[in-house]
Amino acid sequence: MALSDHLRELRARLIRSVLAVIVIFCVALYFYGHLLDLILVPYNDARERLGGEVQTQAVVNDVTGPLLLQLKLCGVVSVIAAAPYWLFQIWAFILPGLHPSERKWSRVFAAIAGPLFFAGVAVGYYVLPKAIEVLIGFTPDNVTNLVEFGKFFSFITRMLLVFGISFEIPLFVVMLNLAGVVSGKALGRYRPWIVIGTFVFAAVATPSTDPFSMLFLAVPMLVLFIIAEIIARLSDRARGRGQNSTEQWADDEVSPL
Repeated sequence: MALSDHLRELRARLIRSVLAVIVIFCVALYFYGHLLDLILVPYNDARERLGGEVQTQAVVNDVTGPLLLQLKLCGVVSVIAAAPYWLFQIWAFILPGLHPSERKWSRVFAAIAGPLFFAGVAVGYYVLPKAIEVLIGFTPDNVTNLVEFGKFFSFITRMLLVFGISFEIPLFVVMLNLAGVVSGKALGRYRPWIVIGTFVFAAVATPSTDPFSMLFLAVPMLVLFIIAEIIARLSDRARGRGQNSTEQWADDEVSPL
């Protein structure tokens, strides 16, 4: 294909992706009340756990605040809900330029990356009430904590993204191993540092000071890292066997009878 044809195909796929986001955005506007209740669940759970010890209330500032909040919430939901479609459009645009082996691994990556990301988001959503409870618990006595909902929504979005992306890191390690950048032996040699780095990352990524939020992020990451190391070692062993068999075949071909 000529460059102009590639650009036209890219434009068509971008238009399809934008249209999908717009359609889902309109649907999200219709279900805005349910989406708002879903976002408020962690905050309401945290307030119930505090049991009235801290006075806190969710508020919206400014005259345009409610409208901006509605647009922001529905926009984020539409982009996330349409992610399978626009990611497929990106993949379909890149796919013709890949080799057969690269296509196979890209399919494996696409099949695993999505569930891992949503699993991380689910864990983050489960941890949020405890994290919010700890953070609001620092409010002094006789002081009301007014939670501005726009900032609260940004906080939740960042937390869920951190958990979702963190669950993807071991998958990238496996892809680097398949590309020949990282070996299984190297992962085993640096395993203690990986464990320490994972706990440090989890402590920094989770804003609450309680150890439970950190453990909910660090432990699944370590389990995924161990699985990634096992896969990398098996892959290295399989490649080693294949290389040895190829070398042996070459020796047999050139050796005299």
